[in-house]
Amino acid sequence: MAQAAAVAKKPAPPRRRRGSATPRRLPYLLIAPAGLLMLGFIAYPVLSVFYYSLQNYNPTKPWRNGFAGFDNFVHAFTEDPQFWDTLVFSAKWVVVEVGLQLLFGLALALIVNQTFVGRSLGRALVFSPWAVSGVLTSAIWVLLYNSQTGITRYLADMGIGDYGTSWLSDTSTVFPAAVVADLWRGVPFFAILILADLQSVSKDLYEAAEVDGASRFRQFVHITLPHLKDAIILSTLLRAVWEFNNVDLLYTLTGGGPAGETTTLPLYIANTSVDAHNFGYASALTTVAFVILLFFSMVYLRLSKFGGGDK
Repeated sequence: MAQAAAVAKKPAPPRRRRGSATPRRLPYLLIAPAGLLMLGFIAYPVLSVFYYSLQNYNPTKPWRNGFAGFDNFVHAFTEDPQFWDTLVFSAKWVVVEVGLQLLFGLALALIVNQTFVGRSLGRALVFSPWAVSGVLTSAIWVLLYNSQTGITRYLADMGIGDYGTSWLSDTSTVFPAAVVADLWRGVPFFAILILADLQSVSKDLYEAAEVDGASRFRQFVHITLPHLKDAIILSTLLRAVWEFNNVDLLYTLTGGGPAGETTTLPLYIANTSVDAHNFGYASALTTVAFVILLFFSMVYLRLSKFGGGDK
């Protein structure tokens, strides 16, 4: 009987509270409004583009509006030579710009990573163009390329070239002129990312390499570059996507001219939608550009093995 009484007096285990799962869900509940807002701002425009790409939609010609199926895509690939011209130029623009920006950005990062008097000021000057907007950058270079008051005027005063020469109006000089203008803004991006990664390289590796008799070049090839691999892969991918979508600088500098020499695919899309009001066809071109960038990004990350190698 005593044993039974002891068992009867044993306290019951505490009941599990019904709201115990709330603390685990609380972080998700807190970020849900922001997540839904971001989803709305991202998903709705993307889905709208996909929808209008299958439509004939031109507000100035409402009698032609309606479902078009894949006619816009067929027209782009088979009947629109300007689509292929702008796509080829976009690829050329991306390869030249990203390659040169990476080369000069890497060189600048290596320079400002060294110890010298005025290094902080040098870094600020190197990085400052990245803080300038694309439209303001274009305005600066439009003034520099002005045939009356710009670089060509001073070169003509020194006997180099003719007065009234406009590099932005000449088909033989407009591409390198635009490349230089965008280099001024894009090089600091690579310099910033590469310099940040250079700060994490252990100096012990370089000291050990010097003890082994390795030259500066061999140290760069076998220590610096392997360590910078992921930073270079990521920065080139991001910059390639941005350069492909570059509209502000080329639109302000050249407007896609002269004679369509500097018209990229995004600029062609902007002209098709804003100037021609052909939003259905522009949406189809935007969808094609999206698929191209998505495929390129996946293949590039796969082939480069981003994040898969040890430093």
